[in-house]
Amino acid sequence: MDDKVVAVLENDNFWGGATDVCDIPPRLIERLRHYFATYKMVPGEPSPVIVQEVYDAAHARQVVSAAMDDYREAFGG
Repeated sequence: MDDKVVAVLENDNFWGGATDVCDIPPRLIERLRHYFATYKMVPGEPSPVIVQEVYDAAHARQVVSAAMDDYREAFGG
């Protein structure tokens, strides 16, 4: 797993009102999916990445919380 979390600045003039993935145009979500599926590609080789699912903000919070727990377990704090 290599979760990616997309966030916006709270006071951003354009995206500041977005609080969940449903607030983002589907075309932009598709472009982000393409980016994350291809940015690690090596020329001439197939992409090793598959974007399986797009999750909502609640799931993103769980992912971030789990990562923080893992960090604390590994490094203390």
